[in-house]
Amino acid sequence: MEVIKGISRMREFVREQQMAGKRIGLIPTMGYLHAGHLSLVREALSTCQVAVMSIFVNPLQFGAGEDLDAYPRDLTRDCELAEKAGVAAIFAPAVAEMYPGGGYFSYVDVENITEGLCGGARPGHFRGVTTVVTKLFNIVQPEVAVFGQKDAQQAAVIQRMVRDLNMPLQIVVAPIVREADGLALSSRNVYLNPNEREAALVLSRSLKMVQEMVANGERNAGVLRKTIENQINKEPLARIDYIEIVGSEDLKPVEILKGQVLIALAVYIGKTRLIDNQIVEG
Repeated sequence: MEVIKGISRMREFVREQQMAGKRIGLIPTMGYLHAGHLSLVREALSTCQVAVMSIFVNPLQFGAGEDLDAYPRDLTRDCELAEKAGVAAIFAPAVAEMYPGGGYFSYVDVENITEGLCGGARPGHFRGVTTVVTKLFNIVQPEVAVFGQKDAQQAAVIQRMVRDLNMPLQIVVAPIVREADGLALSSRNVYLNPNEREAALVLSRSLKMVQEMVANGERNAGVLRKTIENQINKEPLARIDYIEIVGSEDLKPVEILKGQVLIALAVYIGKTRLIDNQIVEG
């Protein structure tokens, strides 16, 4: 496995693979890998011969007061895990390589579906995401890019951007990977102390409860939202950021479930903001 720091070498690596007739799958990450990230590698290698993983903590998607400086980083550990998973190359540029000195003035902005959910709580976040992902697509030129369902809004935004801008690649969204007790895997889980780790299970338990309610015929979004709110408010360490029930593609709020619907949560457990979601059929 090759660890690549420069854009020119990354492009050279891509040309070598393409000249050999190999399909490239890209897995964009911010590092501090866990089993969820590694599942994305397996997904990429199911249809591609070469998996390229980017590891880049993108400053454009962090707002004032967010955890940019504290975000967990361990490139040596990440490289070991990625190589075992079958990654052929890691693209790990410095910030100055992606955003050269003197300022940065060009952005990609997807409107409408970025305004609610995490976009409402984190202004400018998705402009940072779409800008860096576009840059990665331009540098790596993959045939396939794989994202995780845990970041459901991000996946929907990237799919919309690729469709609207006629980008020549396929976006694959892989299922959420969870711990045995249901907690969705996240790099931010390392921030949780033992009591907070236990409290964080309220997210997946609430989603499982309303999933069962939908399976039993409940279609009123207000009833489902209130059920989640009541469950989370029973946990003293939890503070709700948002509970949203929206269409899975347009991310617009729904009142009555019909078709594929996304139930999405963002909850602070102590100082750590966690997200989780579940897609249900109305």
